[in-house]
Amino acid sequence: MTSPFDASAYARVGLESAILAASPHQRITLLFDQYQASLRLAKLHLQAGNIPEKGKAITRAIKIVSQGLRASLDVQQGGEIGRQLDELYDFVVRLLLRANLENNEELLNDAAQLLGTIASAWTAIGPQTEDQR
Repeated sequence: MTSPFDASAYARVGLESAILAASPHQRITLLFDQYQASLRLAKLHLQAGNIPEKGKAITRAIKIVSQGLRASLDVQQGGEIGRQLDELYDFVVRLLLRANLENNEELLNDAAQLLGTIASAWTAIGPQTEDQR
């Protein structure tokens, strides 16, 4: 019989394999996808009153933004767009911290929408970046 631990181990291996096989553009797309999934999970836990798990999901979203998306920026080479993305990621992290402290679902929705717009734009340029390789 498969335990929940086994399923999560398989999921981790699948995600790690996808990351290793992905192009740099696809890796950022995976980060955006995992960010949105973490926020959906946080909202579900908040609605269920499971505050510790809500906090874990928000912390995961914060790490994705700060240690994944923000850390992957090259502000020097990215110029004004890079600087603006850096500021946006900083704002989103602060928004998520506030959402966590206040148990505020609306702030989670705002954080999802802000980076959802960026993720959509990133996905749209994907075929162009893949063609240039």
